[in-house]
Amino acid sequence: MDRVVITLGIETATQVVSVALGGDDGVIGLVEIMQGRRHAEVLAPAIEFVCRQAGVALSQIGAVGVDIGPGLFTGMRVGIATAKTMAQALDVPLVGISSLDLLAFPLRHSSKVIASLIDARKGEVFYSFYLPSPGGVQRVSEPIACSVEDFNADVMARGQNVLAVGDGAHRYRDQLDASIEVADLAHPSAAPLVHLARARALRADVGQAGAANLESVQPMYLRAPDAQINWTTR
Repeated sequence: MDRVVITLGIETATQVVSVALGGDDGVIGLVEIMQGRRHAEVLAPAIEFVCRQAGVALSQIGAVGVDIGPGLFTGMRVGIATAKTMAQALDVPLVGISSLDLLAFPLRHSSKVIASLIDARKGEVFYSFYLPSPGGVQRVSEPIACSVEDFNADVMARGQNVLAVGDGAHRYRDQLDASIEVADLAHPSAAPLVHLARARALRADVGQAGAANLESVQPMYLRAPDAQINWTTR
């Protein structure tokens, strides 16, 4: 791929449905909708709206980026299914980016270790640590799901100043170790998703469009869905 004209970003892993378009000059259109768990109802109209407002035809889209989680089970599935359908119909590459990466990226100028935390409910969080690096952030720990207490223990073991970001940090702010600073950002956005997915598509490290490319993009669950956990418990 020599050039990606427009990248479409789809983010549905948390409570907020976020859709963005990006080109050579950065983000050219962004819409974010927070209406509970109505991802399946609002995603398609959001894509249509942002394309219309930005004056972008579907034929101009050269790559699709999608948040692969971790996050809400149903939300992730809605976003990934929609992204795969659009990438297949447009015959363009599909790029999957973790929601934890998307949370850390806007804080890339921080001098602290960045901890992305997404609310996993049941007193748990999905999290990973990042270090600022030239042009972005570098993930320095594998994403995991654990209790807030275990996260605090991990922070203390590292002995570094930590800046926490995400709805997990906001929900469990009072339970986090007092040394941890909490950033204002609560939800991942499709704006950094467009930036990161576009960069990968331009580097052509996602391969060409096609069935193999689509199959390589899978949700990052980290934990079994609640329905499966409840059934196993029964």
